[in-house]
Amino acid sequence: MSRAERFSYEPEEDIRAEVRNLSFYYDDFRAVEDVSMPLAANRITALIGASGCGKSTFLRCFNRMHDLYPGNRYEGQILLQPEGLDLIAPETDAQLIRLHIGMVFQKPNPFPKSIFENVAAGLRIRGVKDRTVLADSVERSLRSSALWDEVKDRLGHSAFSLSGGQQQRLCIARALATDPQILLLDEPTSALDPIATARIEDLLHEIGHAVTVLIVTHNMHQASRISDFTAFMHLGELIEFNRTDDLFTSPKVEQTEDYISGRFG
Repeated sequence: MSRAERFSYEPEEDIRAEVRNLSFYYDDFRAVEDVSMPLAANRITALIGASGCGKSTFLRCFNRMHDLYPGNRYEGQILLQPEGLDLIAPETDAQLIRLHIGMVFQKPNPFPKSIFENVAAGLRIRGVKDRTVLADSVERSLRSSALWDEVKDRLGHSAFSLSGGQQQRLCIARALATDPQILLLDEPTSALDPIATARIEDLLHEIGHAVTVLIVTHNMHQASRISDFTAFMHLGELIEFNRTDDLFTSPKVEQTEDYISGRFG
């Protein structure tokens, strides 16, 4: 099957970002190879594949986290639409990009601050000082992350007083507070127990039609439950991309079928 046939799907939804021939290098090692795919607006797109296949590396290209280390480089484009802004172009300000593209990591990483100040952190970086504006934004974000009722009476307490699942929802609230154009999630439930995982998945169902989400998950069942679209990667290459239901029930590529059926991975 030709490359064009594997990626012939065109989303009916609006496109929030468009990846065009993206490659990423750690010095001379190419970790992501010539990936092209759309990112539908206000939908959840899941990245699946075996450990070390390039999922997280690909994800982190969107907010230029690789810029933090010397020797890394990009080729191709990631176009934010409809603006047409190339996120990885050298002239694009990486600091500005990170204010508009939120990220939540595998393990909860709250700041050593109060619950309130964790959520307000990005707004303060943007120069927001009005206490009423900050309070309204913090409440809205905590409600969006289904955490408000659990913490509204202790906003001044340390974020470290929360459970692991609550800390991860706090990190999601922190990312949502700046109204991100894209929310990146790198295996956000892999360190959580089943109850906390279910709460995060419920949360993603709630916010998935209000913000564009790109999530890396090692759990294929999770991808099939929460995502609208799925991309399968192997050894840095995009093997197949489609609507989640279609990819899991009628994969076009034998390699995809072998992975989701457990014959390798």
